[in-house]
Amino acid sequence: MFVLVAFLIFTGALLAAGYYAWSVPESRHGDAMANRLRDLRVRTGAPRRSAGADLLRSENKSRFTFLGEVFGWVRVLERLQRMIDQANLSYRALDVAVVSLVLFVAVFLAAGLLGLNMPMLQFVFGALAGALPVLLILRVRRSRLDKFQEMFPDAIDLFTRSMKAGHTIHSGLETIANETSDPVKMEFKKVVEELALGSPIEDTLHNLGGRVPLVDLKFFITGLILQRQTGANLTEVMDNLSLLVRERLNMNAKLRAHTAQQRMSAGLLCALPLVVALGFFFIKPDFIQILYTDETGKMFLTYGIVSEIIGILVIRKIANPRF
Repeated sequence: MFVLVAFLIFTGALLAAGYYAWSVPESRHGDAMANRLRDLRVRTGAPRRSAGADLLRSENKSRFTFLGEVFGWVRVLERLQRMIDQANLSYRALDVAVVSLVLFVAVFLAAGLLGLNMPMLQFVFGALAGALPVLLILRVRRSRLDKFQEMFPDAIDLFTRSMKAGHTIHSGLETIANETSDPVKMEFKKVVEELALGSPIEDTLHNLGGRVPLVDLKFFITGLILQRQTGANLTEVMDNLSLLVRERLNMNAKLRAHTAQQRMSAGLLCALPLVVALGFFFIKPDFIQILYTDETGKMFLTYGIVSEIIGILVIRKIANPRF
């Protein structure tokens, strides 16, 4: 009875922590959006309606929504291929999906053959193995985008100096393509090539934003498009953007430095159960054996592994603030 009560208390605490880490920030974003819509409604003098009814567009679902969910896998492959392109890899989304599926099935069956006759744990291990190719792609993508973001302020300065010298936007973009390093050089070379083939500059810049989904680059693209449409002072806008990007990167670096100890502690907390389990497995295997030989032990082992994964995700979100 005591074990059951402790089990329920721990489960409730774990679910509460997960709710706080994932749902509360989303609700804050929703409240901030509602406040902005309310302020916009007041400034424009629009009549008060239900929350966001006059500014947000709702979409009626079809009677055959379930068919869209069935065929939604194609959209998943499209998003995966977009991430692969953003990572500048030559893989195809379908090939990655097949490799992930093969890894999932292989690990699932291997776990069963090795004596781990617990479908839940077999599924967890298989899912982790199947996610490895996607996680590798995401890591390469994140590294490439971070490198692009670090080099982008210098590219903006090059473009600004080119514009102050009296060059056109096309010449400024060509200066970035010739005077910078990869990955900035690679992406702006594609821009120059598309312009040389006769593509409109708005479409070319939007394609650049799709290949490099960074907020700073979107500001740069928006500034160029607005300058062409309204004739704004582009050099002043780019100077301010370069300063803003540098200040934000500097603040982000300071934030990571101040939270280094907390992130280190989070890593230790996440690794501690695994290290202790491996230590007991080699030093005192009798203490661990009951977890995969006894039926009750199997239940606790499954719960422990699932809880460990959830805890890692929650701690990772808390210990890695975004600026």
